[in-house]
Amino acid sequence: MTGPEDILAFWIDEVGPDRWYAKDEALDARVRDLFEETWEAAMEGRFGLWLTYPSGALAYILLLDQFPRNMYRDNGKAFASDEIALAAAKQAIWRGWDMKIDEPARQFFYLPLMHSENLCDQDRCIRLLKERMQETGDSNLLHARAHREVIRDFGRFPTRNSALDRSSTAAERAYVEQGGYGATLRKLQAEAA
Repeated sequence: MTGPEDILAFWIDEVGPDRWYAKDEALDARVRDLFEETWEAAMEGRFGLWLTYPSGALAYILLLDQFPRNMYRDNGKAFASDEIALAAAKQAIWRGWDMKIDEPARQFFYLPLMHSENLCDQDRCIRLLKERMQETGDSNLLHARAHREVIRDFGRFPTRNSALDRSSTAAERAYVEQGGYGATLRKLQAEAA
C-alpha cells in the first residue's frame, strides 16, 4: 500500500506545479495505476493516522480531493470523496498545519473549499489564498473567484450535473452551452483587466 511520502513525492516533486491542473490522459492513467487502490482503502476509513501531522494530512487531502479528479475524470466518482477531503482540510487548517507546508503545495489544503458547493467554503477559500499564499496565491485566486461566482449563481457546479446524474435547470443548460466555467473565467479576467 502507498504511504503519504509516496503521494507527496509523486505529486509535489515528480508531477509538479506545471502539470497539476493539466488535462492529461496519460497522467490520469498513471494516478489511477499508482493510487486507486490506496484511494479505495481511504474510502473504507483507513489512514486516519495520516491526519495526525501536517505532511500526512496533505497527502490524505491530495488522495481524496485531487487524485479522484484525475482517476475518474468526467465521472461522478471524481467527487465521491469530496466531503471527506473537505473535513480533513478544515481540521488541518484549524490546526495551522497548512502553514507548515511550503507554497505552492500549501494550496491543496484550500482546494477542497474551492471544490465545495457551499458559498461559505468558497468565501473562505478566497480569504485563505489571499492571506496565506502570499508568494504563489495569485495563480489560484482567479480560479477561486470563478468557482465562487458559479456557486453564487447556481448553488452548485452545473458542469458536474451530467456526471452526478443530476437534472439541469434551463439556466444551467444555457450556462454550460455558453462555455460554462471557461466563460466565467474569461468574464472575470476581462473585469480585472
